[in-house]
Amino acid sequence: MDKLTLAVVSRNYFNMPAWLGLHAGLFAAEGIDLTIDHIEGIEEVNDRVRDGRAQLAYGVTEHVILDAETGGRQVIIGGNVNRLPFSLVARPGIEGIEGLRGKRIGVSSLRAGSSSLVMKMLAAHGLHHPDDYEIIPCGPILARWELLRSGGIDAGLQGAPLNHIALDQGFVSLAEPRQDFQFTSLDVDAGWAASHRDLVLRFLRGFLRAHERFFTDRDLTREVAVKESGIEPRYADRAWEEYVQAEIFPRDGEASAAGVQNLIETSALIRDLPSRARTRAEDYIDRSWLAEARASL
Repeated sequence: MDKLTLAVVSRNYFNMPAWLGLHAGLFAAEGIDLTIDHIEGIEEVNDRVRDGRAQLAYGVTEHVILDAETGGRQVIIGGNVNRLPFSLVARPGIEGIEGLRGKRIGVSSLRAGSSSLVMKMLAAHGLHHPDDYEIIPCGPILARWELLRSGGIDAGLQGAPLNHIALDQGFVSLAEPRQDFQFTSLDVDAGWAASHRDLVLRFLRGFLRAHERFFTDRDLTREVAVKESGIEPRYADRAWEEYVQAEIFPRDGEASAAGVQNLIETSALIRDLPSRARTRAEDYIDRSWLAEARASL
C-alpha cells in the first residue's frame, strides 16, 4: 500500500467525498493508504502541500490563485465545493444585512476564504469594510459556530448542516448564496504530481468513485457523516439533500470553470494584485488528470 496524505479544512461536511472514499475502501482498492489530516488554520492546508507534509489538499481555492501569483506550483485538479453552500447566519434580533452595521462578522481568514464573499455581499447592501462593520478572523465553520453561540461574533457564513442546526436553535439567516463559486478544490503541487503520476491517477480513480457514491448512497453517506463529524443523523440527511439538489459537490469530480471565474473576480475586488498574471479560470485548472483517470476506470 502506498501512503498518501490529504490535508483538509476542519471536520466539516466539505470533506464528505474523501471521508466516503476512505470508509468505503475506494482508495484502499487502488492500493492507497490514505491519511486525512483535519487542519483548523485554512492557510496551513495549502502550506502543507507546499512543504510536502501533505501531497494533496481540499484547500481554499483562493490560496491556489494567490500561490500562483507569487510563482507557486499548486494547481487545481478536481472540484470540491463548486457552488456556495452557505447561509449568512446572525444572532437573533438582527434584521436583514443592513442590520449588520456596526457588528462583528466572523470569517475564516483575512487573506482568503470567506472574507471576500462577506465583503462583496455586504457591499451590495451599502456596507463597506472597515467603516461599517468589523471583520473577525476566527477560522473555519466550526470555529465560527462556537463564536456565534458564545457571542464573540454577531454573524458569519455557515454551511450545511450547521446552518440548519443554527436556525433550529433560533439564529436567523440573512442570505442564502448558492451561486457557482469554487470555494474549495482538490489541489496538488504540479511538480510532485508529475513525478508521482501513477499514484495520483490511482487516487483520482478513488476520488471519482467516491463522488458517484455520494450521490447514490444516502445511507452510507449518513453513516459516515455521523462518524466523522458527530452530527445527528437527521442533520446528515438534510445536508445530503441540500448538496445533492444544488450539486454543491460535482458528481463528475470536475472543478467549475464558472466557479473559479467568479472566485477570481470576487477576489480581485478585495485583494490588491496589481501584477496578476492569470485572469481565466482554466489557467488554474489542469483537467488532464481527471480525464486520464476517468478513461482508466
